[in-house]
Amino acid sequence: MSQAELSELTSVTRQTINAIENEKYDPSLELAFKLAKVLRTTVDELFIYGRDSK
Repeated sequence: MSQAELSELTSVTRQTINAIENEKYDPSLELAFKLAKVLRTTVDELFIYGRDSK
């Protein structure tokens, strides 16, 4: 799924999706749940707290 498609399905900008992917923005809890729902996963699986970034 493209950033544009994901942004449309979650009602945010493509730039927001890009910033989340690049760990430059932490989404709100509401957005985190929307992302998890669209991607058919859980918030826990999508966002692993304390994960090393590289």
